[in-house]
Amino acid sequence: MSLTEEILSQLPGNVLEGLRQSDRILASIREGNTQRLTFVKETTQPLGTVDWDIIICGGTLGILIGSALALKGVRVALLERRILRGREQEWNISRKELQVFLELNLLTTEELEKAIATEYNPARVSFHNGTEVWVQDVLNIGVDPVYLLETLKQKFLTSGGKLFENTPFTEAVIHPDGVRVNNQFTTRLLIDAMGHLSPIVQQARAGQKPDALCLVVGSCARGFPENHTGDLLLSFTPLRDRYQYFWEAFPAKDGRTTYLFTYMDAHPQTMNLEALFEDYLRLMPEYQGVKLNQLTFQRALFGFFPSYRQSPLKTPWNRILPVGDSSGNQSPLSFGGFGAMVRHLHRLTIGIHEALQTDRLSANALSLLQPYQPSLAVTWLFQRAMSVGVNQKIDPNQINQLLSAVFQQMEQLGEPVLKPFLQDVVQFPALTQTLIKTGLTHPGLVAKVIPQVGLGTLLNWMVHYGNLGVYAALFLLSEMLQPWMKTLPDVSKYYWHRFAEGWKYGSGNDF
Repeated sequence: MSLTEEILSQLPGNVLEGLRQSDRILASIREGNTQRLTFVKETTQPLGTVDWDIIICGGTLGILIGSALALKGVRVALLERRILRGREQEWNISRKELQVFLELNLLTTEELEKAIATEYNPARVSFHNGTEVWVQDVLNIGVDPVYLLETLKQKFLTSGGKLFENTPFTEAVIHPDGVRVNNQFTTRLLIDAMGHLSPIVQQARAGQKPDALCLVVGSCARGFPENHTGDLLLSFTPLRDRYQYFWEAFPAKDGRTTYLFTYMDAHPQTMNLEALFEDYLRLMPEYQGVKLNQLTFQRALFGFFPSYRQSPLKTPWNRILPVGDSSGNQSPLSFGGFGAMVRHLHRLTIGIHEALQTDRLSANALSLLQPYQPSLAVTWLFQRAMSVGVNQKIDPNQINQLLSAVFQQMEQLGEPVLKPFLQDVVQFPALTQTLIKTGLTHPGLVAKVIPQVGLGTLLNWMVHYGNLGVYAALFLLSEMLQPWMKTLPDVSKYYWHRFAEGWKYGSGNDF
């Protein structure tokens, strides 16, 4: 019996089968065998009247945007395939990012404090035989999803929202004046919050394989030595069979949560989640200084996160908008989920509300709500530099040495450079300073990266890097044009607001 089988068999529910089911889905994605079913159809017949302004499919994170829009008086229905309930495992985020819940009146100050299950400081970034950096207030808040979602659910229902649980999405028919969902509900706009594996996304991407994958496994357990600090990005091993392993750890209300993750391409021969979980359990004693038999496992965690260069996703249909993981609106370095949704929550709430008010519900008008962001596109080079192709051979310590050098320079440049990067925000001045300093102090290391990532990737990256600078300039221009924007008619305002938001987020100035 493997360590994975031994540990997971102790947990309630068939966790091992859940892990293997995830591996089966992962294998079909790598083989390009995803189902090519038609979930979205179009017709020229008008609907006449519609029941809702918005239907959101996918309740776990859809409730965030659903509650915000319901509070604005929008008629919202939320379809959830199971019962809408948060998971037991905390979501880690920074306190500053949680302010959006107060800004949108989703939570009171007291409710926000009650939603915080854990808080710790500082957090560590450390690499094998290299740099160790400590930072404050990054991913140091653990939010209780059960309390948060229950509170938002009550706000949603008292604001006139309607929740349909045990109601999976099956089909959508787009009419000129609305969308019929599941041959049962009618709406002006359909929002897809069903995540990476959304059937709508599968149809829109037409079986396209991801350009990269991040595999993550972990657990929450009791029995660790007392430790009130966290790890954001830690590596204590060189490459293992082509994979560079990174660890995260957070104090949790039920013990301590630890994660192991690694980046790779979507080649069929790359490792699966069960193999990664086995390595996670084998390496845990060395990582945390504890024997496995001293730990009492509360739950196991695992998943994979596909990334596509063509992101955010532009759907070919009118009246459908993907949000959160469905849209691919996160960098290839991050896991998406709660953090990515919260980061864009204010922008999406205001933008969707304006789209409804001005009836800008065509595919082109809605695509401006999920704009190209150079601040995300530039991170593709970092993802490639942290992964190794199936037929590639590189020095086992190369990735650690490069990351160690980069973080050393960022630490010297100070928190204004380091903290945004650790929260997945890349800004032109900070990136430029880091690249120049790293290039001057470690030219040999930088030269080794070029054959690893490939010349094509590097040239493509230079375009996004240039755009990052252009967007930073356009953001400053849009700030100066704010008084003029206020004088525009509503429809023109919708477009200008979307462009200005695109420049703000695309240059990392939302931080």
